[in-house]
Amino acid sequence: MSDETAVEKTQQGDTDAFRILVERHARTVFRLAYRMTNSQNDAEDVVQETFLRAWKQIGKYDGRAGFGTWLHRIATNCSLDVVRKRQRKQEVQPLAGEDAGDGDSLSRVASNDPDPERLANSAQAVAALEPALRSLSDMERMAFVLRHHEGLCMEEISVSLGVQTGAAKQAVFRAVQKLRRILQPLKGASA
Repeated sequence: MSDETAVEKTQQGDTDAFRILVERHARTVFRLAYRMTNSQNDAEDVVQETFLRAWKQIGKYDGRAGFGTWLHRIATNCSLDVVRKRQRKQEVQPLAGEDAGDGDSLSRVASNDPDPERLANSAQAVAALEPALRSLSDMERMAFVLRHHEGLCMEEISVSLGVQTGAAKQAVFRAVQKLRRILQPLKGASA
């Protein structure tokens, strides 16, 4: 069953058709949410909230964008809500070591038998990347993740973020430029 058919059936009240959409897109939504929030627990909450909002708003889906793109936009908004809520909470009451264990998951991405030098460089890169991503504005981080982690085209990113294509391009460009400046010393150290 195609997404379009499943959406049509869901709009007619077929919960089994919606279950098919959830099963088909849950992993992608989780991946996006995890990259945006950098927290497994928050990502799981975002997945639930995304599909809850999709269920409630399925009648408003008009098919102008693909269902996956529409769902990406909902997931992006939910992720932004979580990140902003976390930022407000930290501004009010900063917590030392919050989400300290979540960064370890990024360091697991390596070859099967890395040598010690590669392990050291990977750990250094992970340690530098997380604060570098946090230094981006919400729009820049979202646009960067959608482009470079999710592989979306600029038109899909603009729809997901609810901005013009030019604004999406600018956000990706600014994010890449900022990350290059921040991570440049790391590149020189590994040479």
